[in-house]
Amino acid sequence: MEEHKPFTWLGGLPYPEHVLTAGLVALLIVGFAVLVRPKLAAPGAATTPDPRASARSFAEVFVEFISGLAEGVIGHHSERYVPLLASFFIFILVANLIGLVPGFTPPTADFNITLALGTVAFVAYHVAGTREHGLKYLQHFLGPVMFLAPLMLVVELFSHMFRPVSLGIRLFANMFADHQVVEIFTGLTKIGVPVIFYVLGAFVAVVQAFVFTMLSAIYIALAVAHDH
Repeated sequence: MEEHKPFTWLGGLPYPEHVLTAGLVALLIVGFAVLVRPKLAAPGAATTPDPRASARSFAEVFVEFISGLAEGVIGHHSERYVPLLASFFIFILVANLIGLVPGFTPPTADFNITLALGTVAFVAYHVAGTREHGLKYLQHFLGPVMFLAPLMLVVELFSHMFRPVSLGIRLFANMFADHQVVEIFTGLTKIGVPVIFYVLGAFVAVVQAFVFTMLSAIYIALAVAHDH
């Protein structure tokens, strides 16, 4: 008996659905950025707040939130990493939330997407560490005691190689399970009960975007930290 596959808007196209949905998410974010950038760059925008809720006020609150998170976790020169952390958070959040729209599957429910995000974080914090310390960054992998350096090198290499995988698995597993729960209860009850799971799904979407961004900030902080 052939298994029934739920309808999705992009499922019939000759390309992987998770890639197409991720591309749609990216386009939505770029469209929002194009819309709000002139308002943020306008003369007096930095000193005159918008009196009502708007795209500009949302963007200002969002940037302030990410800047505060980066400052609290990374500290010195944290502003360098705000664009990366903001990109992680907004992309993952929108990618998670689009799964709550009927006919869409969240791209973060596919391990290829989440592993790619984890890999970007992995490369980014090593680049940050190398830029901050130069070749001395390699000392992070050797530990403080020289005769234990070979053992510490093996441990650290395995630890760092597992980080992008753990980031990807954590995000993928949570979003895949969340989407399946919402889909099952929507199919069974149609109205009423699914509202509860949509609210929980939105909460999970926000939490998972925050967790990924926070862990990425922690990895950057560890890479750029100076031992005293």
